[in-house]
Amino acid sequence: MLFTYAFQQREDLFFSGRLALCVMLLFTSLAHFVFIKGMILMVPPFIPNAVKKLIVIITGLIEIAGAAGIMIAETRVTAGYLLVVFLIAMLPANVYATQRRVNMEEGDFSGPGMYYLLFRLPLQIFLIFWTFYFTIIHHY
Repeated sequence: MLFTYAFQQREDLFFSGRLALCVMLLFTSLAHFVFIKGMILMVPPFIPNAVKKLIVIITGLIEIAGAAGIMIAETRVTAGYLLVVFLIAMLPANVYATQRRVNMEEGDFSGPGMYYLLFRLPLQIFLIFWTFYFTIIHHY
């Protein structure tokens, strides 16, 4: 809100909500490139090993595209819907990763395990609703 006030001389809740989501998406997309080994461990086993790295890179690029898409008025609603679908689609990967105790940063299986879901699932649900609210309901 302070950011919007500094540049627009007024508070803009809806722009601020989209900007916060944009920054979060850009931040999380970095993990797809910085912690690629750990991210690959999060990909379920039914995905062939030969394409796991490509999937990690593509999902990172999807987050970057989504971040850009929600900040552009003409693409905001479509990007919002696609991000909601994307965030829902990522839930099984997060559950799978916690079951295997994936430590994304270390790229091994020393993670916190199922306890992580106590944090991750509510956060993911919050992000889905946040995305829906600030990009679809209040898209102006």
